[in-house]
Formats: sequence, C-alpha cells, structure tokens
Amino acid sequence: MSPNTLDPNTPVPSAEALRNEMFEKRRAATELENKNRNSRQDELSKFADEFFNQHVGEKERATIRNLVTRALKDGKMEALVYSFPSDFCSDSGRAINSGDPDWPQTLQGKAKELYDRFKEVAQPQGYRLKAMVINFPGGVPGDIGFYLNWEPPAS
Repeated sequence: MSPNTLDPNTPVPSAEALRNEMFEKRRAATELENKNRNSRQDELSKFADEFFNQHVGEKERATIRNLVTRALKDGKMEALVYSFPSDFCSDSGRAINSGDPDWPQTLQGKAKELYDRFKEVAQPQGYRLKAMVINFPGGVPGDIGFYLNWEPPAS
C-alpha cells in the first residue's frame, strides 16, 4: 500500500482528537512567532545599545567602503551606506521625512557621528549625503537610510 493511500480499516479519529491536533498546530505556530518576535526584539535592543553607546568602528567603515565599491562596480553613482530606525532620531524621523533643512540636528548616536564624519571628510571631497525614510510600516516612518552620492554637480 502506498503512503498516500488510506487504510479503510484505520479508525476514524474523534472530533476531540482533531480539535486537539489543530490546537497543537496553532500553539506551535504561535510559539514560533513569539520566539521570532523576541529574537528580533533582542537584536533591535542590542543594535540600539551599540548605536547610542559605542562609536562607529572599523567594521562599519569597511562595510561602507564595500557598499560604495559594489555600487561603483554596478555603474551606480549612489549607495545606501547606513540605515537605522527612525525612532533613533530625536523627532522620530519627521524632519528627514518632510525635507526640513535642519534634519541633521535630529540625529543621535552613530548616525550623528557618521554625519559629522561626512561633513568633515567626504563633503569636502565632493560627496553628497541624502537621508530619507526608506520604509513606512503601518504608514509611519520606519527606517532612515543614508545614501552617499558621488554624481557630478548639476550644471
């Protein structure tokens, strides 16, 4: 008998057994969902701690260089080099989202450090930095992206 063929002699499970099986499947799915949510929350908590309490490290600078190199190889003139939750801005990303020219004043932590480094090192070399909201979960600003651009100035 093939595994897909039902044995006519197999007893019919009770309705309670079917309900229990369905309940157990739902419980397992909920447990997995909770575990994944907790894992994401732990990752965000760790990221927030590093974002606000540590400096930009060599690993992050190397990642930015790699992203720029990859964009250049792909013939692009811009690269998304850093992202962080909009809640990490002092105004939850509102100034960036509305194009307020004073948006840099809302930056905190590593974002502020990266912006200051851009102003000191990259901008004098002809680079531009664009900050924008890159997603809108539930219709509200989600993550902020820093885009480094090296296009020639528009004439």
